[in-house]
Amino acid sequence: MNKISTKLAAAFIVSFLVMDTALMLYLHHMITDARVEEELDRLLEAGGNHRDVLEDNFSDRTLAHIFLMERGDRRSVAVLDSDGRPIGFSSGSEERFSPYLPDVRDMAGADDRILSRDWKSSPYLVGVHPFRAGADSGTLVMLQSTAPIRQLVSQLNVHFLLAGGGSLVILVFVYWLLSKWLTRPLIRMKEAAEQMSDGSYNVDLPVMQEDELGELAAAIRKLSGDLRRVKRERNEFLASVSHEMGTPLTYLKGYTRVAQRPDLPEDERTRYLSIIEEEAARLESLVKDLMALARMDEMTFSVEKTDFEAEEFIHTVLQLVKPAYDAKGIALHLVLSGDFTVHADRMRLEQIVLNLLDNALHYSESGTAVTVRMAREQKQTVLQIEDEGRGIPVDEQPYVFDKMYRVEKSRSRAFGGAGLGLAIVKELTEAHGGTIRLDSEPGRGSIFTIRL
Repeated sequence: MNKISTKLAAAFIVSFLVMDTALMLYLHHMITDARVEEELDRLLEAGGNHRDVLEDNFSDRTLAHIFLMERGDRRSVAVLDSDGRPIGFSSGSEERFSPYLPDVRDMAGADDRILSRDWKSSPYLVGVHPFRAGADSGTLVMLQSTAPIRQLVSQLNVHFLLAGGGSLVILVFVYWLLSKWLTRPLIRMKEAAEQMSDGSYNVDLPVMQEDELGELAAAIRKLSGDLRRVKRERNEFLASVSHEMGTPLTYLKGYTRVAQRPDLPEDERTRYLSIIEEEAARLESLVKDLMALARMDEMTFSVEKTDFEAEEFIHTVLQLVKPAYDAKGIALHLVLSGDFTVHADRMRLEQIVLNLLDNALHYSESGTAVTVRMAREQKQTVLQIEDEGRGIPVDEQPYVFDKMYRVEKSRSRAFGGAGLGLAIVKELTEAHGGTIRLDSEPGRGSIFTIRL
């Protein structure tokens, strides 16, 4: 299996070797060319000096002096007459000049020049220096061995190979250190991910420095916390659903058996059947709410917005709940800031308002009031429902929109429903692209504000 450290190493080493090779080739070329140019300059300078001496004093003694100076192994000199015939050579150099003399005779001109600069295949660099001394004229030819250049290039090759090999060894060592430093956090994150996939969300990742790895570790820690919270909420949700559905099912089963007694008076049978009908309706409502939430979670429901009048809409909704409010002795007030057009899904908005009003009804006492406010503010429809109920503690407020969450932990049927109403309200509000806000104070009531 290809590990990320191996891939990083391969990419890093290949990139370094490409750059290192290019740099070494460039330096090799520059050093070699500089040395060649230096040798050529020395060749032209020496030949030019001998040419100047011949032009100042052309004699056998001068020639002998020049030949004596250049009789070494690395540099040789020859003097030709105006017809290209040799006048003399430095000691032991006659055979060296033979391959070059035809080319020298073919050259015409009065300027110093380089006849051969091929240091790779030719044993000598060749400089040509025409001269004129009174009635005498000719050409001075100088040879300079290319062996020092080839020796330099050979040494450069050895040193560059040693430098390249040493760089590679150092690079492998640095890679080993970097791979340990870089991949160790990645390995720990991989292990944390595997731990979460096995259902254990208590991962322990250290706080890292503020870079991409640190951000990834923070994201994994956040994911672990979210999964832990989701698991806890799921378990609580399943327990709440089991309780909420188990209660009406128990009533249905028990009262059905009682109603089946042959000796039961008819009026009691009717009362028990009414209880069975009530519990069946309660169970039906719970199942509908659960199905509605499931569709919302899967985004399989649609919001079809239309334009309708706010006044007519809100009066229609309040008429639906007014009998229940009157029966409990709770006043229902409406504050409408003029008539205006609402752009929303009427059926979904009605569901939102009914759920909020039902929530206010359950948590308000007789003799209190619930106020519904509806207004238009900066192209937004603002709906506010304020009750004078028992209120919600501050530490409970962030969770009231969670599924099956109830402030009253005993889940008594005397206080509220199944804890799905506010969750549905939040989902429908967000589906409209709106927001919902809760302001509550224990003992003084709650205000739910929706902006669409």
